[in-house]
Amino acid sequence: MALGERGGWDKSESRYCGVETDFNDDMPHLLSFNLSSGGFDFVVASLMDPNYRPSLMEKDIGGGSHVLPFAGSDLVLSPSQWSSHVVGKISSWIDLDSEDEILRTDSETTLKQEISWASHLSLQACLLPSPKGASCANYARCVNQILQSLNNMQGDSWELWNSFRLLCEHHSQLSVALDVLSSLPSANSLGRWLGEPVRAAIIHTDSFLTNARGYPCLSRRHQKLITGFLNHSIQVVISGKLNHGVPSVSLDSALDHTGTNVESSQRHSLRPYLDYIAYLYQRMDPLPEQERFELSYRDFLQSPLQGHNPLFHIISDEFCTIEFSNYYLSFQPLMDNLEAQTYETFEKDSVKYIQYQRAIGNALVDRVPDEEASSLTTVLMVVGAGRGPLVRASLQAAEETGRKLKIYAVEKNPNAVVTLHSLVRLEGWEKTVTIVSCDMRCWDAPEKADILVSELLGSFGDNELSPECLDGAQRFLKQDGISIPSSYTSFIQPVTASKLHNDVKSHKDVVHFETAYVVKVHSVARLAPCEPVFTFTHPNFSTKKSNQRYKKLRFEIPSDTGSAMVHGFAGYFDAMLYKDVHLGIEPSTATPNMFSCCASSSVCFVESYFDTGLQIPAWFAIFFPLRTPVCIRPGSPLEVHFWRCCGSTKVWYEWCVASPNPSPVHNSNGRSYWVGL
Repeated sequence: MALGERGGWDKSESRYCGVETDFNDDMPHLLSFNLSSGGFDFVVASLMDPNYRPSLMEKDIGGGSHVLPFAGSDLVLSPSQWSSHVVGKISSWIDLDSEDEILRTDSETTLKQEISWASHLSLQACLLPSPKGASCANYARCVNQILQSLNNMQGDSWELWNSFRLLCEHHSQLSVALDVLSSLPSANSLGRWLGEPVRAAIIHTDSFLTNARGYPCLSRRHQKLITGFLNHSIQVVISGKLNHGVPSVSLDSALDHTGTNVESSQRHSLRPYLDYIAYLYQRMDPLPEQERFELSYRDFLQSPLQGHNPLFHIISDEFCTIEFSNYYLSFQPLMDNLEAQTYETFEKDSVKYIQYQRAIGNALVDRVPDEEASSLTTVLMVVGAGRGPLVRASLQAAEETGRKLKIYAVEKNPNAVVTLHSLVRLEGWEKTVTIVSCDMRCWDAPEKADILVSELLGSFGDNELSPECLDGAQRFLKQDGISIPSSYTSFIQPVTASKLHNDVKSHKDVVHFETAYVVKVHSVARLAPCEPVFTFTHPNFSTKKSNQRYKKLRFEIPSDTGSAMVHGFAGYFDAMLYKDVHLGIEPSTATPNMFSCCASSSVCFVESYFDTGLQIPAWFAIFFPLRTPVCIRPGSPLEVHFWRCCGSTKVWYEWCVASPNPSPVHNSNGRSYWVGL
């Protein structure tokens, strides 16, 4: 482990650091020197003599050709050494789009030979040279052929990268390696790479500065970039020659970053650069417990609210077989009963209930003047009471404010009702709390409520049918009664999300591209600030109310971002519980210290593009994919249309892009994804 250990990150691939090497036909020595003496974890090494050209092969007398050895024996290293410690570096001279036919043919032959050899050696990856010019069609064609049966490869530069991956049809095994040079582009331009499949960052030694003691170091912008890469499990490769006059005292006898004494005769010339990257890695803050909990959920597509479609039951079984703990559902409050484990997970969101308690307390104070606090009893109804966390929050709010309460706890899940009865008996709430085992839409309340409390919000605010539920429940709320929450708004923003796109594409059907997913977004680039979509207010006593909505949105991508690919839209919500007490996951206003994390909306707009904020695990973002990704050019606006549609038995969303390139309307008539009433 070249970069040492760091709390909460022991499973991250970014803890490994490699070094780029020149061609050396003595592979055992090359590996020993760079791993044992240098302290690196792997080498990026040429697999073929750089002087090799197929066209220079000798012809035999019979007119046929014989293949001369173009690489050393595979026996010089063990299979585990090849697969764990060597990344193949494809010959840099190849040019598959050259006008020179001999060079182009030699390049195609050599590429196939080297990739075939790398596959034979069971290498984990190969690093491809950048295309030599703006045109890369033949290069991409050859790579795409190879990708049909072989493994991972990398390339460079966004415009070239985008052309290349489009020609390769967004192949899931095609990744990119970035050269980190001494000068960096804008923060927005760098930020767009967060949503791309970046596997490695190659840092050249001439990108390092020299500190006062003569050691290599990086500028603050480079430091932030590299720590951001490490945060996204991107591995670092050091390339180049020693460019710094490291003090001789450090070369005579020095401790490396692991505390091991290294003699000067064995010390790798690039060790000071490795030690500096290790220093950056080790000084990163340890992962807090909440983020460690969420590691397995990062960029993991989770089945959303869904009608009883057999296709999704099959998906459920598949996910559960892989790892049951990763299969995380968003639920249908009108159709499903939650399990005890799910209630327990939701109830761990203590900050959420603290916010509810604050809102209820403020509502009680506004509802009952101090002089009537001892005589006036407020009727409060918790609709969707679950196992009682909101009942407890309400009673605590009443105790704090000195108000008297009468609570109706309405819950349709008979299993949760059993727990509610036990809780009421245990806490001695029998005189205060009445448990109602009934669907809130069907209950005939014996009296009107002063305050109606619910926690029916989904990742997109209204996507768990809070409007429909509360419309049915508000009939037993007084005309001047208070609803908590009082309003909520959904938000979306365009994102680059290559991994999510490929995961959806892997199902090879339209249904999955017309489904919204709950996902802990991590490796995404947020290309523009969030825009509000739909707002709902409660209570709503209008006689012409409708929960159908339509919104046209326009996003402006900052001009210094450059071109970027939109794979879909990340969705969030922000709710006003009561007056100034809010709850939400919209990045710019997310409720602080919630039991989850979400990358900040500043990811592509300020220098802190790798900073993170916090949100709730029950409310990961929602992701609306696009069947065909849309490439946005600098200064070109993105026009998007969103609909919330309501039928007699279901509610669903539809969405499309209108410009710069029109897309089909996704999920027309709820044909792929809906929420049952």
